[in-house]
Amino acid sequence: MKRLQSLKFLFFSVIFIACFASCTPDETYSRTEVSNISVKLKSTIGDLNKVYVEIEDVQLKVKEDDNATNAWISLNAVNTGTYNIFDFREHSELELVDNFEIESTYIYEIRLVLGDNSFIDLNNTLYSLDILNLGNAIPSNLVKIELLPNRLYDFIINIDIDESVSFNEDENMMVLNPKLYTEIRQLRY
Repeated sequence: MKRLQSLKFLFFSVIFIACFASCTPDETYSRTEVSNISVKLKSTIGDLNKVYVEIEDVQLKVKEDDNATNAWISLNAVNTGTYNIFDFREHSELELVDNFEIESTYIYEIRLVLGDNSFIDLNNTLYSLDILNLGNAIPSNLVKIELLPNRLYDFIINIDIDESVSFNEDENMMVLNPKLYTEIRQLRY
C-alpha cells in the first residue's frame, strides 16, 4: 500500500513538472506580443449589380520598402473564390480573414490579391474584366497603423464597384481597377 502511494506521488510529480516545464518564459512572453486580425469585404450601393470578382488572398505590408524580403505577408484568406460584389452591401459582408494571429508590428498597407476570373453580367451577357493589363490585380489601401499587443483589429474593406469598373474604348474592353476604402476597428481581448 505504501509502495502504491509512492508511485502515485511520483506519477503526479512528473506530470506537474512536465506541465510547468513545457513553456519557457520566452514563449510565454512572446505569446503576449501578438495581435489578431479579421478582414471583411463590403460593397457600396450602386448601379452595377452583377460584378463578379475573384479573390485569392489578403496581404499586409509590414515593411516600408516594397523590395524588402517579406515586405508583404499573407493573411491566409478563408473565403477565396469568385463572388458577386453586389451581394455584400448594407448589412452583408464577406469574411476574408478570421482572427489571424500576427506579431504586433507597424502596418503600412492592406491589399486584396485578385484572380483573373473577374467578369460583369450586362443584359445576360458576360464580359471579362481586365485586371492584368489595364486594371489592378492587387489593389491596396494605405492604413499606417501600429498593431498593439492583445488587440483584435477588424479591417473592413469597402469597394466602390461603380467607380471600379470602366470601359476602355481604345482597347475595347471592360476594366476592373478597384477603388478601396478601409475602416479599422480596434478591440481589446
